[in-house]
Amino acid sequence: MIDAMSLPTRPWPRRAGCAVLALALGATPPLAWPQVRLPALGEAVSDDVSVGAERRLGEQVMREIRRDPDYLDDAALLAYVLQLWQPLVGAARARGDIGADLDTSFAWEAFLVRDRSVNAFALPGGYVGVHLGLIAMTSTADELASVLGHELAHVTQRHIARGSAAASRQGAVALAAMILGMLAASRSSNPDVAQAAVMGSQAAALQGQLNYSRDMEREADRMGLALLQEAGFAPAGMAAMFERLDAAQRHNDSLSYPYLRSHPLTTERIGEARVRSSSGPRGAAAAHPAPPALHGLMQARAKVLMDSSVQALRRVQSADAAAPASFATPRERMAALYGSALASSQLREPARAERALAQAQGLLALADGVAAARALALLGAQLALAQGDGARAAQRLGPHADDGTREALLLGAQVALAGGSALPASTQALQAHTALHRMDAQAWGLLAQLCERQGLRLRALRAEAEVRAALGDLPGALDRLRAGQRLARGGAGIDFVEASVIDARLRELTARQRELTAELRDRQRGGAGREPPQE
Repeated sequence: MIDAMSLPTRPWPRRAGCAVLALALGATPPLAWPQVRLPALGEAVSDDVSVGAERRLGEQVMREIRRDPDYLDDAALLAYVLQLWQPLVGAARARGDIGADLDTSFAWEAFLVRDRSVNAFALPGGYVGVHLGLIAMTSTADELASVLGHELAHVTQRHIARGSAAASRQGAVALAAMILGMLAASRSSNPDVAQAAVMGSQAAALQGQLNYSRDMEREADRMGLALLQEAGFAPAGMAAMFERLDAAQRHNDSLSYPYLRSHPLTTERIGEARVRSSSGPRGAAAAHPAPPALHGLMQARAKVLMDSSVQALRRVQSADAAAPASFATPRERMAALYGSALASSQLREPARAERALAQAQGLLALADGVAAARALALLGAQLALAQGDGARAAQRLGPHADDGTREALLLGAQVALAGGSALPASTQALQAHTALHRMDAQAWGLLAQLCERQGLRLRALRAEAEVRAALGDLPGALDRLRAGQRLARGGAGIDFVEASVIDARLRELTARQRELTAELRDRQRGGAGREPPQE
């Protein structure tokens, strides 16, 4: 998405929503609709935009996005999206859609955007963003997975690189700025802003390439449907999603469905999805990739988190007063009560939140749910933490505390900080996690708090630095590391192992900052055509 000619001086605007990158960078020449994988889609652009260049461009854009307040790391929702995303990526690998070069170079990362509009988008380098509004409007995991599969197909077929090849000579800096500008414009409620985003020579050139977007969309539909089936989802999910979007389009978009503007539906696309969906059974990879009850709970969670206004929270909260007969199934009522409990907690009404949670748990026997029982237990721990009751949170977390999931790990750290469990054990668990997941900013942040609480100031400074590094704030990370160095020189009681780690990370991040500065300077001086050194 394209607008500015240089990187913005502030993060991605808060109240604007992302649009699918294919809107601006989705140019492909007219393609036939073959029944086999198109090998030339990625290969045709390899000479113009290398895999490494595309990865670096994606990292550059993500550094800006991660610093935005609407970049959301909700452990429960993200875990659910990844539960759908990862089988799709695995299916793409099994089909050969992801070659060795892409597999090792691209991030293959799905992330969340706190926005109530219905949208999802692909970025260079294997990043796919999902608006909470999209999760909230889908009724099944298959529908949500169909959108993820479609966006994954854009990535595996390198549609983004193909579309950006013509603009690559402008340089990665300008291209990244244009992407961020269009992302911001697409999230604006003012259509004039979106129109202005395609003005100027660079943006206008990319806008002209939209003549080919229908062919690209058909290709992503076909590939996405194959991934959907191979990963074990119901192929009918794509047709159902198209029909849902088509109904929304016929009832007036009103700027709430940017996905429709960047992925225009045609009768041909809808018809093909229906025909292809009915031609094959659910894949054998997984009979039920996501329990139905769990999707309802996460749909309700998305509805609460996507809009924090009091009016929106009251609307979700009111489900606890609705008569049981107003819900089609116990599963739907349980999901509505889950949302009500979370909304009540956000509104600081703990008693009402607890009542809604208890009612939801009372429906578990009627709503098929091991996964749902776990989700309600973790919500219970979250509600207790919101009230500052660490002991009750620990009790509710109970058997799930050591289930190996990131969600339970992060909740466990919060329980320890609230006095519900031992600080050293949680610290050790987070240290093991961050050693394997260096980009987990939330885990580093909790680790910093745990270390600070135990008087481990040097470790806390290092963890604070890693938070900044994970969010793309290299100056902030270097500042924290230098503070750690000064503390380490202070005298007795210093952890020399940690001091050595800080020294090494300071050298590593300083070199990275110099590399980025040199690359920026080189491209600003007209060196856009030169490929920077491989990392």
